[in-house]
Amino acid sequence: MSLEPKEDYDREDWMRERDLTTVESMYLTVLMWFDKRLRLVDYLELLEDMYYKINLQMPKSHTEQYNLDNKFWYWYPLYALGSFSTLAYIVAAISGALLGFYYSPAAAAANGQPTVAYESITFIMTDLNFGFFLRSLHRWSAQVMTAAVFLHMLRVYFTGAYKEPRELNWIIGIILISLTMVFGYSGYLLPWDQLAFWAGTIGVNMALSIPLIGEWTAQLLFGGFTLSQATLQRMYILHVFFLPFIVTTVIAIHIGIVWMQGIAEPH
Repeated sequence: MSLEPKEDYDREDWMRERDLTTVESMYLTVLMWFDKRLRLVDYLELLEDMYYKINLQMPKSHTEQYNLDNKFWYWYPLYALGSFSTLAYIVAAISGALLGFYYSPAAAAANGQPTVAYESITFIMTDLNFGFFLRSLHRWSAQVMTAAVFLHMLRVYFTGAYKEPRELNWIIGIILISLTMVFGYSGYLLPWDQLAFWAGTIGVNMALSIPLIGEWTAQLLFGGFTLSQATLQRMYILHVFFLPFIVTTVIAIHIGIVWMQGIAEPH
């Protein structure tokens, strides 16, 4: 396909010749306005052409080879686990963004009082309208996402969907489940309560146990060899600023490859 400029013609006259609804007319008007300036249709056609060329080179799935489209209906729920984990991630992201309006990542405490971070969690759970629901929604969606990603990886492994030519997406999936674990761990520390303290202590000791780079890793991730304000600040930045953008990008790549290659049925 060539991206050479096409011959102009009267698009308004073309629209008048057709019996279009108001919504269709508005949609086509906006589309043609952008197409005239950005040539959207040309690039969409180019992407469509690339998509079909790629799929023609892909080997047929087991179901396609043996015409078993009606024989694997009992597998279908397992094939929704990837979409289910993505939906749970979206819910966790939206609820987490709303929680961020009321959470304060400060480990300071005075006269034996709870830390500022813990007080902000207490305020969300007890005083904020729908705060208990919002935090519970965030917590449960994160747990559902973790479980769905784990089960999704098991399904991919036991159905042989990791094999050639889908091995790259399998590696991306391993990266995603690892990032999901880091997501959950960093969020686990944010309330800065007793559970967070001991989970953070275990994390510091695990980092220190790494050969050669253990002390450097503990300094980077936890801000030292004991828990402090630097630890909470690092977990907050990791959980709110770094991981959402990284995970969203990797998920988009993962779904894009699935879209190009298609779903691998059981072997």
